[in-house]
Amino acid sequence: MHPVLAFAIAYVAGSLPSAYIAGKARGVDLRKHGSGNLGATNVIRVLGAKIGLVVFAFDVAKGALPVLLLPRYVVSTTPTVWIAIGCGIAAILGHTRPVFLLFRRGGKGVATAAGVFLALAPVQTLLTLIVFAVVLLTSGYVSLGSLISASLLPVLIAVTLGVRSPVFVLSALVAVFVFWTHRANIGRLRRGEEHRFGKPGKAPSRRMAAAIAISLVVVLAVLVAARFGT
Repeated sequence: MHPVLAFAIAYVAGSLPSAYIAGKARGVDLRKHGSGNLGATNVIRVLGAKIGLVVFAFDVAKGALPVLLLPRYVVSTTPTVWIAIGCGIAAILGHTRPVFLLFRRGGKGVATAAGVFLALAPVQTLLTLIVFAVVLLTSGYVSLGSLISASLLPVLIAVTLGVRSPVFVLSALVAVFVFWTHRANIGRLRRGEEHRFGKPGKAPSRRMAAAIAISLVVVLAVLVAARFGT
């Protein structure tokens, strides 16, 4: 197939509004409840963890599968990695502006981006997800975990694949995109008004900061050893 067709298919796959469908199945329009965002976090907040985790897994899959499957069917002189990256970008854009919702606001793209990078750089992405989990469990802030993870992934890819890698370029662009989609969350974090899972109203502690710092050091040490070890 032509690369443009592959990108179109990836965009349509990314546009599948799993959060919207899950909400409608329960008689709820998630755009009018919680944060109003069609992402897994808002699903967990409004519909519960079980449904939210299913939505999260689906959103990850619709990022990973187009990257893994579509490039093998593309006939082009363009390197396969660029076709895969194009499919990943299309899937993320589909998630944030889904065609099935008339290009209105979808999710913020974090779960779908995680799926894209699981396909492109699985080890680095898994290590980043570990840091995300540490941040979430110690702070309760999904947005903070997303922002730290978006910042960390380009560093890990730069260490292992080099800054000239197309995957590094994509990771840097996605990091900027994640910060842009989370600009309202950043404002609420600064004001201490961000929604927090676990214990509402309790500010992040020094213990959380220490846990984040330790996890970052461990992850970077692993990657540096893998890069330069013999």
